[in-house]
Amino acid sequence: MKILVINGPNLNMLGTRDKTHYGRLTLEEINEMLLNKAKELEAELVFFQSNHEGEIIDFIQDQSTGAHGILINAGALTHYGYSLRDSLIDARLPIVEVHLSDVNTREEFRKISVMSDIAVDSISGLKEKSYLVGLEALASHIRSLLTPRKNSIKIF
Repeated sequence: MKILVINGPNLNMLGTRDKTHYGRLTLEEINEMLLNKAKELEAELVFFQSNHEGEIIDFIQDQSTGAHGILINAGALTHYGYSLRDSLIDARLPIVEVHLSDVNTREEFRKISVMSDIAVDSISGLKEKSYLVGLEALASHIRSLLTPRKNSIKIF
């Protein structure tokens, strides 16, 4: 199973940003944690980070073929990235949205997500563990889609 792991604006600055909200780990350290978890889940991860919405959209358009799902922390684009939302819809892949901080207890604008209604799950407030929980949820969801269902109708 191939999963795209996408990080938006300013997430390249993890480790130096407000540690109260974002934790102490760098993005590279989070990616390493995800790689270890991916081995357990038998998943292949493709990482991408950009501070530019158009570059993220280009990545989704280029990489979604052959992928099974998207784990995304869109950063501030979560709140207004309508073109990013459209590209996620066009990818026709299950999406799990993650956030390091608890966006529901912060500023009012952070409570708005233009992506949550197209995501199969949204995880926030667990710092770096948000990514791990999100990856597990996405892998489980993908497996449920890939596993053939047994016919529940019994004929006697």
